[in-house]
Amino acid sequence: MHIKEHVDLLGVGIGPFNLGLAALLEEGTNLTCRFFDQQTSLRWHPGMLIDQTDLQVPFLADLVTFANPKSSFTFLNYLHEQERLYAFYFFKRFDIPRKEYNAYLQWAAAKLTSCQFGVRVDDVEYDETKKHYLVTCTNNQNETKFAVTCKHIVMGTGSVPLIPGSLKDTVSGEDLVHSSEYLQNSEELKRSKSITIVGSGQSAAEIFYELLEDQDQFGYELSWFTRSAGFFQMEEGKLGLEMFSPEYVEYFHELPFSKRKEALPMLGGIRNGVQVKTLKNIYDLLYHRSIGLGHSPARIQAMSELDDIKRFDATTYELSFTQSQTESSFTHHSEKIVMATGYEPNVPKWFHKMKEDIIWESDTEFAVELDGRVQFKEPREANLFALTNVVHAHATSATNLQLAVQRNQRIINQVTGEETYPISRGNTFQQFF
Repeated sequence: MHIKEHVDLLGVGIGPFNLGLAALLEEGTNLTCRFFDQQTSLRWHPGMLIDQTDLQVPFLADLVTFANPKSSFTFLNYLHEQERLYAFYFFKRFDIPRKEYNAYLQWAAAKLTSCQFGVRVDDVEYDETKKHYLVTCTNNQNETKFAVTCKHIVMGTGSVPLIPGSLKDTVSGEDLVHSSEYLQNSEELKRSKSITIVGSGQSAAEIFYELLEDQDQFGYELSWFTRSAGFFQMEEGKLGLEMFSPEYVEYFHELPFSKRKEALPMLGGIRNGVQVKTLKNIYDLLYHRSIGLGHSPARIQAMSELDDIKRFDATTYELSFTQSQTESSFTHHSEKIVMATGYEPNVPKWFHKMKEDIIWESDTEFAVELDGRVQFKEPREANLFALTNVVHAHATSATNLQLAVQRNQRIINQVTGEETYPISRGNTFQQFF
């Protein structure tokens, strides 16, 4: 196969993490780089770009600011180039609309010459003799194949929608929708007589609120169930937010694997939950809608584990639940179901082919350095960095946009062999070590 070129670093997948890495590499180094994504364009959670929903982190957590606030790829420079800087100033908000964050990512991707869409990475092999990776690719537009060699590779393949167990096989695709595809299916959902949401995180809450707003217009029954103990808010206290700091990530990474696994559930209120303002909006709307009704305009129930879904009649499904505390069972009927049940790591097949060469901390969790380097039984000169499936090693930084910048700094410093982007110190008032 024709080897098209050799580069210093190749990124697989172009989401916010690899996009930020590409920006920092372009402005701060002379390395030759390529980033490939099989999608034809950058689409950041298109199914959840609901009107008036906001990013859960401040605008400073953009692609580059925490590494280089002088960069031309900052969100503020995006606003400047779009002639929206004054409008944002008058907006008086620290958070930003999710739709605008998506537009910002697309703007950055268009400016970066190293990013190429419509290219699928089919295979990655390590050449022990030449100390580099051979990456086999396909151009999705014309199905032509080519190869690229690289010194280092960054796996930024993100995550895929998770529907637990066999539930996805019991309901037709048009009746059961994952939250990741909500907007594309919202009009069809609202034409039904009943809609049920399963899940308890931010996505579930935003979908519930959007459907609650339109309930009067369409007249559907609306229900919301979760297996969680309640509909809890995300931790937004200032000392709590210090867990999203380089210092805490360093502390967490140094813990033994067993202690890291024990700590992850305790970070649930920091990493998961629903924004306070979203829960407030939901309650206020429920209160106003309940005036004169004599009952709640929607059914909301926690501690309810979804066990099964089966066809009830021509248009309706029967959902079977178990109440976790009383251990009692109950059923619920609905025409449409929205599964806001999260995501699971998208680990490509070519990575699994290296399984025997990798050090594993469990059956599914590989050992990874603080900078994202996958640990091999026989150390390699050519590094494989993982931005996917690293919660067990990186905790709060695994999926956080702001801390992704810090991890990208570490990747670049490792590849260049110098402190190209110094890591900020003294960020917290509390001590972890």
